[in-house]
Amino acid sequence: MTIEERTGLRRLLDRLTATEEELDARELQRDSAKCGAVPAEQCQRGQVVSVSGRLRTVAYTPRTNLPTLEADLYDGSDVVTLVFLGRRSIAGIEPGRQLTARGRIAIRDDRKVIYNPYYELEAPR
Repeated sequence: MTIEERTGLRRLLDRLTATEEELDARELQRDSAKCGAVPAEQCQRGQVVSVSGRLRTVAYTPRTNLPTLEADLYDGSDVVTLVFLGRRSIAGIEPGRQLTARGRIAIRDDRKVIYNPYYELEAPR
């Protein structure tokens, strides 16, 4: 067997034995790389980055002084929380939606966060 045949066979076996979550994560990582985004697992505090992925959860947090809308963006490698200060809802920001967000990474409670990111919604599939 040649090296190419072994790697092709290995890929086939990986696809056949991978879970649905693993396959989904790989697809998200490929899509993220295509649009030139930084993998979330490589993002460091203070870095200005562009991340791309799928929104897993969206939650409104009512606070007396400043309401916030928080959305967890998963790109197949890690999660970045997008925090929209002063917003109760944003059209198109909903679980399952694909988007690309840009902003400065901060760390809050050991989680990667981007406050008030610039974002572009991708067309629904």
